[in-house]
Amino acid sequence: MTPLSDKLIAMGRDIKLSHSIFALPFALLATFIAAGGVPHWGQLALIVVCMFFARTFAMLANRYVDRRIDADNPRTAGRALPAGRGTSGSVITAMAATAVALALGAAAFGWAYGNWWPVIFSPLVIVWLFSYGLTKRYTALCHFFLGAALAMSPLAAGLAIEPGVLSQPVLWLLAGFVMLWVGGFDIIYALQDVDFDREAGLHSIPAKLGRRGALWVSKAAHLVGLALLVVIYRTDAQLHGFYFLLGILIVAVLLVGEHRAADRDRFSMAFFTLNGFIAVLLGVLGIAQVLI
Repeated sequence: MTPLSDKLIAMGRDIKLSHSIFALPFALLATFIAAGGVPHWGQLALIVVCMFFARTFAMLANRYVDRRIDADNPRTAGRALPAGRGTSGSVITAMAATAVALALGAAAFGWAYGNWWPVIFSPLVIVWLFSYGLTKRYTALCHFFLGAALAMSPLAAGLAIEPGVLSQPVLWLLAGFVMLWVGGFDIIYALQDVDFDREAGLHSIPAKLGRRGALWVSKAAHLVGLALLVVIYRTDAQLHGFYFLLGILIVAVLLVGEHRAADRDRFSMAFFTLNGFIAVLLGVLGIAQVLI
């Protein structure tokens, strides 16, 4: 393989495209809600394309801004940039390419469907996706800034399909759930780095409140997030039905399991397996409810 191929493979391993599963189901659910049923296949394809490039840009940006922090943290020192398997220049180039691709994907909604709002807001999205990784340097609320980055996915998808849907509360409530859910499980994941964060002067809820306090904040965030799902079920006609209610109940059980796993320090299970399943489950059952 060429050195460039090696660098691309190393970066690909670091950005973990499989983690797109956390946001993509909610973007797709918002697409069906905004369309009031099955969206046009071209719109659906563009949503997936934009999500792919947004997620890739966000992870590249996160790896770039954290490259020096990652080098000092034993848990992350093996990542491509701190380990020397990639260069800052190659990451910046890839970031620029994915940002342009995201903007072009957003512009395609204007060219194909006469909806220019996605490309108008795309610079704001790109700036937010770049900047959320910096927040751990300034505030312990960084977990919820990450949650807000993922929470943009249902709002952006709704805007791309039917801007008028944002005048209704459903997608805002769904975005609120995503922000609290992601923020809650990121607090759990940050327990692995609590000692390093304190030594490095970084901000996180575990570093500020300790393990016990952080777990309580995570539980509270997930509890409020579940309450928002119940409000959606009670107030939105498209999601008021058996399938979405079943999704809420299963998600509640899975979140209990996540916190039990966190209590046993099983971070990989809590972060990856359970949360990926939560996203897919709620997205699939929500879409089924909209179609029915």
